[in-house]
Amino acid sequence: MAARETHGIYEIRIHGRGGQGAVLASAVLAQAFVDDGRFAVAIPSFGFERRGAPVSACLRVDRRPLRGLTNIYHPDCVICLDPTLPRMVNIFAGIKPAGTLIQATSAAPEAVAHPPDLATLAVCDAVAIALAIFGRPITNAIMLGAFARATGLISLDALRAALEKVEFRDANLAQNRLALERGYAETRTLTLAPAPEAVS
Repeated sequence: MAARETHGIYEIRIHGRGGQGAVLASAVLAQAFVDDGRFAVAIPSFGFERRGAPVSACLRVDRRPLRGLTNIYHPDCVICLDPTLPRMVNIFAGIKPAGTLIQATSAAPEAVAHPPDLATLAVCDAVAIALAIFGRPITNAIMLGAFARATGLISLDALRAALEKVEFRDANLAQNRLALERGYAETRTLTLAPAPEAVS
């Protein structure tokens, strides 16, 4: 899928648990957008990063230089790396009308709870894929593939290249490429409303 054009600032919030790589995912995605000719800034995470605790990371993308480093409270897109997290954290807080949710879950998209004005809902059984590849529920690279598939805002090739530039401590590049590609291939998307005007 070719990358779609963004018009104006596009904001992404990534929810996960400590150890799943939310912060690293935001860094890889920012690198991919920069390599693709856009400006992107990964916002420092908030929450405790101890293993298993809820953590968030944010990303802001635009065609023009970005200066704001504030947390993102009204994201266009929410990526949730863990299927149990929505029971603990309001991952939907502030999501814009006609936004996008990309959820790690084995459930069908039709079965996933979501805000009534969501435009796109995508699901990927990322934990099962991660266990098969890494032997641990490290879902970040998988869900980056899911993001590419669900939004069309970045290409799989750009994400592959970004993986080579951002250091992953716990897995080799071949494993992360496989995780990215499986996330892209195995994501199911449900369109609930027309895409927002900010994306064409």
